Amino acid sequence: MAITADFHLHSSFSGDSDTPMEEMVLKGIDLGLKTMCFTEHNDFDYPAEENQPADIFEVNADSYLYDLIKCKEKYADKIQVLFGIELGLQPHIVKRNAVFAKAHEYDFIIASSHVCNGKDPYYHKSFCEGKTPTEAYREYYESIIANLKVYSNFDVYGHLDYIFRYGPEPENGFSYGDYQDLVDKILEKLISDSKGIELNTKILDDPVKSRPCAAILKRYNELGGEILTVGSDAHTPGNIAKNYDIADNILTDCGFKYYTTFEKRTATFHKI
Repeated sequence: MAITADFHLHSSFSGDSDTPMEEMVLKGIDLGLKTMCFTEHNDFDYPAEENQPADIFEVNADSYLYDLIKCKEKYADKIQVLFGIELGLQPHIVKRNAVFAKAHEYDFIIASSHVCNGKDPYYHKSFCEGKTPTEAYREYYESIIANLKVYSNFDVYGHLDYIFRYGPEPENGFSYGDYQDLVDKILEKLISDSKGIELNTKILDDPVKSRPCAAILKRYNELGGEILTVGSDAHTPGNIAKNYDIADNILTDCGFKYYTTFEKRTATFHKI
């Protein structure tokens, strides 16, 4: 396995996982990973559902860190365990995110857009109500641009293909040209601010849904982007390092020679 670090992982400290952290670590060791970075969810002002509290994605960072330190020390001779966070961005919660991110010394921060104008495409089937899918997708990318104008304390922007995973099928299938003006603005801003993106391997085995991910990665490389982490977005042990058997080929096909890890918010580059 050319890539030996998983930099997007969730355990029971995230609202959408029930897996104890230690189970995740043991599976990572079994898979031969050298580094695991947990990136538990924190999404302030996440929209409430009927059977889901509004604070479902707000992590108790102190408890999370306590368990992580235990795992880090217990398995130090077998694997490196790092302290990360996946921070959900929305323009109106900038101050809350700023305070939260500074409250602990994270090794790595992923910025993500799970919510666009009060709705999550994953949970809200009404996300496209009153709009064509293409209009809704463009609205999603416009919201990322708005986030980048007001918040910058992160290392990479996560799963920029999120809307393509969970939104409805665009009218004519995926066409990067329908969104290139907006996505290019996002990538150019990230590059100018020395921020990276990720290869989120969760859906790489889906030949249709993986196309937007590859197109965005290739364009990031073409524009001069170099910072790129790799993570499975696993919430269960069985999905750790998912699709890593094809991830290195996808990266090289998109023009990358290195992938990136972070420790204490400092990047290290690893040859593929």
